[in-house]
Amino acid sequence: MKTKKLLLLSLVMTAMTMSAGNLNKAVDRNNLDLSTKPGENFYQYACGGWMKANPLDPQYARFGTFDGLAENNREQLKDLILNLGTNNPKGSLAQKVSDLYLQGMDSTLRNQQGTRPVEMMLAQIYQMPRNSFEAMMADLHTGIAAPFFDSGVMADLMNSDQNLLYLTAGGLGMGDRDYYLENDDNTVKVRNAYLSYIEKLFTLSGRKAKDAKKIAKNILGIETELAKVAMTREESRDYSKQYNIRTVAQLKADYPNFDWDSYFNLLFPASIKVEKACVMHLNSMAKFNEMMGTLKIEDIRNYLAFKYLDAASNYLTDDFEQANFDMYSRAMSGKTVMQPRWKRALNVPNGVLGEAVGELYVKKYFPEESKQKMIKLINNLRLALGEHIKDLTWMSPKTKVNALVKLNSFTVKVGYPDTWRDYSGINIDRDNFYWENVMNARRFEAEYQLSQLNKPVDKDKWQMTPQTVNAYYDPSTNEICFPAGILQKPYFDPDADDACNYGAIGVVIGHEMTHGFDDQGRNFDHHGNMIDWWTAEDAAKFQELADKLGAQYSAEIVADDVHANGTFTMGENIADHGGLRVAYSAFKKTEQGASDKKIDGFTPDQRFFLSYANVWAANITKEEILRRTKTDPHSLGINRVNVAIRNLEPFFNAFNIQPGEKMWRAPEDRVTIW
Repeated sequence: MKTKKLLLLSLVMTAMTMSAGNLNKAVDRNNLDLSTKPGENFYQYACGGWMKANPLDPQYARFGTFDGLAENNREQLKDLILNLGTNNPKGSLAQKVSDLYLQGMDSTLRNQQGTRPVEMMLAQIYQMPRNSFEAMMADLHTGIAAPFFDSGVMADLMNSDQNLLYLTAGGLGMGDRDYYLENDDNTVKVRNAYLSYIEKLFTLSGRKAKDAKKIAKNILGIETELAKVAMTREESRDYSKQYNIRTVAQLKADYPNFDWDSYFNLLFPASIKVEKACVMHLNSMAKFNEMMGTLKIEDIRNYLAFKYLDAASNYLTDDFEQANFDMYSRAMSGKTVMQPRWKRALNVPNGVLGEAVGELYVKKYFPEESKQKMIKLINNLRLALGEHIKDLTWMSPKTKVNALVKLNSFTVKVGYPDTWRDYSGINIDRDNFYWENVMNARRFEAEYQLSQLNKPVDKDKWQMTPQTVNAYYDPSTNEICFPAGILQKPYFDPDADDACNYGAIGVVIGHEMTHGFDDQGRNFDHHGNMIDWWTAEDAAKFQELADKLGAQYSAEIVADDVHANGTFTMGENIADHGGLRVAYSAFKKTEQGASDKKIDGFTPDQRFFLSYANVWAANITKEEILRRTKTDPHSLGINRVNVAIRNLEPFFNAFNIQPGEKMWRAPEDRVTIW
């Protein structure tokens, strides 16, 4: 049930962490590497001191300052949950959150229980007759796993007021098709680890080693066939190729080897009638249909069993959890040790009961004055972006009008929702297995999403929880959202100077606004509909500039001889680029921005760019670099700094960077989109 996330354009996909002691200074001279000149490598100059002082903690594949406050948030949430106690009224939010956390901490009980939490479902899968396959798929698709394909409900891309059913590609345990198809050393290493992981899950669940090895090869074969027809990362950025409406009758005709009536009747409540769906990945669905006519029932059973065990592995015994870590964290990302158990346990209620935790969180930690100051910043940035649009030399007046209408139609969400989710329908019981409670919560969320089919879109709904240290733009609702979690130091400090706030949270605001006009967001109008509001000439000019920006990133080598993918990261690069330009313009309208008064030896402009760079200071494993280059639409931190800022004339002026220095980029090679 991850369909909605396809349309979220966020600042960053995963949290990084830093020590609490580094949260106090907006521009800290200790973060600098004074042995490096700004014109040689600005990222190293601005962040090298921090990177040296914060060697990579082995529990992380990437450890940086961007989400430095995420660690503080975890400590706050831990304190909050522990203080809930153990005798809360049955059915209360406190009882559900506390009990789920305490179950996560009780590894002794889970080790005693062994495989009992999954035995009933596995028995059903292994005994499944062919005519029960659709029922099993429907059951797994209620938030548990996505074998072969997945289903979800979100706004219709062409009618943003109404919800629509989407059928999306699924089934790839390693996430990206290249892990199945490429043969470089790192990819082969990850693929071999995946085979071992599949074997391990089956042996832990009671299958003989010889059988497990054969099963693993068959499962990898199934997923490889799915990978061969999966969209590339670049193709997946084009929503117009993924909007393929099919009636149920057409689904039956195009994919006859699957009983769609049975599947939909079991997936949805009786009150909801499925009449049509958007098949986002036609080739993947065709391959699934082909497999249903060729795969042996035993291979299908084993594949579903693996998907189920994979989903459950982090909620079973220590051996299962270790196997999951060895695959997804050690082999894929380069981590060497697990996070402490309390962090892993905290992640569960924070995920499956997100708004319940968020409601408790904001009551205790979020000051209302931060919300009001944030709204003022957003208004300043909106004005600055509007001025940029009006001044564009490459865009015609007609398209400018449409762009300004869209900008002024943004819905702004700050802090937390006006109405909280009702979690009364979830049963969290300490007498249940831990995995059983997690499934209950997942199914509750999936069933809620599915229940929205054929209903108007709830545009007040938030796509991130209040405690999330992140932000997003959603083109289907034309909204920008800044949860309470990100509105803290070092991102947002009401007591810091404007240069530092505009260089940090100001760029975040500009980043999310610019997502409305990046290579994906620009295809949606002010109502959130996928409608072309551009002239053909303006669209061509935009693409020319975007390609030029993408080439700047693709020229960068990330590790060994692997280059960054400027096409895959295009949307985030445009948002970084626009966010910087718009935040800087807004900053220059402040009293500090109009002055040359130094603070701690730095001019206002220098503090702006140093504040931005420090957001991305990080240490990262080589494995994580390569994994992110395959799977993350965001550029690496070093490129979000060194590539992005070299398109801004004020940066060169601020640090007196001259031709011949590595950071220099000639004016004719710079890009200005927004």
